[in-house]
Amino acid sequence: MGSSKDLAVGTVAVASLLIASFLGQEVNYNENPKLYLHLAFTATFFAGVFQASLGLLRLGFIVDFLSHAAIVGFMGGAATVVCLQQLKGILGLEHFTHATDVMSVMHSIFSQTQRWRWESGVLGCGFLFFLLITRYFSKRKPKFFWISAMAPLTSVILGSLLVYLSHAERHGVQVIGYLKKGLNPPSFSDLVFVSPYLTTAIKTGIITGVIAMAEGIAVGRSFAMFKNYHIDGNKEMIAFGMMNIAGSCTSCYLTTGPFSRSAVNFNAGCKTAVSNIVMSMAVMVTLLFLTPLFHYTPLVVLSAIIMAAMLGLIDYEAVIHLFKVDKFDFIVCIGAYVGVVFGSIQIGLVIAISISVLRVLLFVARPRTSVLGNIPNSRIYRNIEHYPNANNVTGVLILKIDAPIYFANASYLRERIARWVEEEEDKLKASEESSLHYVILDMGAVGNIDTSGISMLEEVKKTLDRRELKLVLANPGAEVTKKLDKSKFIENMGQEWIYLTVGEAVTACNFRLHTCEPNPEKAESEPCDNV
Repeated sequence: MGSSKDLAVGTVAVASLLIASFLGQEVNYNENPKLYLHLAFTATFFAGVFQASLGLLRLGFIVDFLSHAAIVGFMGGAATVVCLQQLKGILGLEHFTHATDVMSVMHSIFSQTQRWRWESGVLGCGFLFFLLITRYFSKRKPKFFWISAMAPLTSVILGSLLVYLSHAERHGVQVIGYLKKGLNPPSFSDLVFVSPYLTTAIKTGIITGVIAMAEGIAVGRSFAMFKNYHIDGNKEMIAFGMMNIAGSCTSCYLTTGPFSRSAVNFNAGCKTAVSNIVMSMAVMVTLLFLTPLFHYTPLVVLSAIIMAAMLGLIDYEAVIHLFKVDKFDFIVCIGAYVGVVFGSIQIGLVIAISISVLRVLLFVARPRTSVLGNIPNSRIYRNIEHYPNANNVTGVLILKIDAPIYFANASYLRERIARWVEEEEDKLKASEESSLHYVILDMGAVGNIDTSGISMLEEVKKTLDRRELKLVLANPGAEVTKKLDKSKFIENMGQEWIYLTVGEAVTACNFRLHTCEPNPEKAESEPCDNV
C-alpha cells in the first residue's frame, strides 16, 4: 500500500525500547508476561490506527519538512552509527550497549578490549572485503549486477559451512543458534480494550507510532532520493498503519522501515515493494522448515553484510556540494548528522526538521524586498542590485515583495517599505533631483495575504498619503485581489491605482506626472480624464 520501492519493514530498536519503557511502568513482564504481551499488541493496534488516520486526513505534507540536505545528513549519520554498532558482531562481543549514540557505542567497544575475538574479527573483515569487492566489480561491469546481488546470500552460505566444518563456534565465533519453529498464533482476541490499561496502550501506541512512522518515512525517502522517484507521505502513513493493525492481530508488535534492513534490501538490487512479499514468504518458509539450517550462521557475517550496505550510503560528495552551494543547507545536513551520531535517529530528525522549519519561518518572517529599475530599451523591470544597468524611474519608487504577506511579516514589511521610501527621498534631496510622487508595489510574488497584511497595506497607504505620495499596486494575484476587495481596500484606494503589470503602472504614473497635478489630494479632487 506504500509508495516506497526500497523500504524493507521490520522492528527497530528505538521503538522496541520505548514500548518496553512505557509498558514496564504499568506491568512487570516477569510477574505477568501474558498481560505484558497483550498490551504490546494493543499498543501496536493503536499505533496503526493513528498512523492510518494521519494518512487518511492527508497529513503527508509533514514529510516535506525533510529536505534533501536533512536526508543526506540523516543517512550519513545513521550509516555511521549502524556501522559502529556492527563492531559488536565483528569483534565477537556478547554484551553491548542498547544506546545508539557514538559515545556510548565507542565506550562499549573499548571498555571490553580484553573480550575481543581475533577469530571473529578475521572472519568479519574477510567477508566485508568480499562484499565490497563484488559491489565494486558490479559497478564497473553493470551487466554482472547479479554478482553483487548474490554476494550477501553467498556470504551466509559460505559462513555457515565454514563454521560447521571448523567448529568455529567453539573458538569465539558467535552463531545464531537454536531458532524456534512455527508461526505465532492470531492475537486479535488478546487485545486489551478495558481499564485500567487502555490509557497506557493508547499513549504508548501514539508516541511510539509517531516516532516509528517518522523514521520509516525518512528512511524510505532517503532511498527514493537515490533512485530519483517520489514518496507519497499519505500512502506511507496508511501503509504503516494498516501494517501495524494487521500485525497486532497476528502476534506482532510495532513495525516500521529499519534503516539497516532497507539498506541491505537496496544493496541487493530490489526494484519494487514486492521484495517485502518475497522476504515475508522466505521468513515463513524458514520458520516452518529451515530453522535448523541457520543454526551455524555466524553473526559476524550478518554484521559484515550490514556494514557493506552502510558504507555506500555516506555521501560525502553531496555534503561538499551543499557547502559550496548553500551554507544553510550545509548546516541542516551537519545538524542532522551530529544529532544522529551523538544522540539518536529521533534527535537527528528533530534537529534537521527544526532547522528546516526555522529556515521556512525566517523566509516568511523576513521576506526579500527589492527596488526595481527599468532595463534600457525595454519595459522590463528588475532588481537594481542584480542588474547594475537598470535605471530608476524619475519620481517613482518601485518595490517588489517576494513572499505572501502574513501576520508574521506584516510589521517587518511596513517598516521595510517606510525605510525604502525615506532612503529614496533622502537620495533625491541630496542629488537635487525631482521629488518622489509614486510608490509602486509589485505584488506578483505575493501568493496570499491575511487580515494583518491588509491592515499593513492600509497603514502604508495612510503613511504615504501624509507624505503626499500615492500608493500603486501592480500585478496582484486573484486570491489577493479578492481579499482586498472584500476588505474595501480597493474601494478606498481606487481601482484606477491597480495595474496588471509594473510597466503599465509606470506608464500611468509618468503620464500623470507630465499631464496632471502630481499631488495626490489634488489629483483626486481634479481627476485626469485622459488616463
